Amino acid sequence: MGSVLIKDDNYYMQEALKEAKLAYDMDEVPIGAVIVCRDRIIARAHNLTERLNDVTAHAEMQAFTAAANAIGGKYLNDCTLYVTMEPCVMCAGASYWAQIGKIVYGAKDERRGVSSKGIYVYHPKTIVVSGLLEKECSDLVKDFFKKKRN
Repeated sequence: MGSVLIKDDNYYMQEALKEAKLAYDMDEVPIGAVIVCRDRIIARAHNLTERLNDVTAHAEMQAFTAAANAIGGKYLNDCTLYVTMEPCVMCAGASYWAQIGKIVYGAKDERRGVSSKGIYVYHPKTIVVSGLLEKECSDLVKDFFKKKRN
């Protein structure tokens, strides 16, 4: 009998990390996201703010648009967002309007993350899980900015 791949939060965060690495290779801040609905990835995205010259082109925003297009509706209450960095206020606000069911993020963003602002912007029904593969997610961003300074 062959082994069965169990797709859990770790699996999907690894997929978000793949997106973050694509951003890194494009000289974008390496944040990646995937959105999962009923055990299937319906959206993959990474930061595109430099390439698109658009401050709103965060990984989460790109993923929300792709997911809404994939399911043919704007509400993502049956979906989970996996993102390598804690969402900012803008992305948390967008998650509120999308009514996303769950958000799992890797590294905390001490400066720009929504929790650093002392407000709770997520939809009341959204489950938020933090710290998954935190070191891997954090190290990628730290390495990116260290490379930028050299």
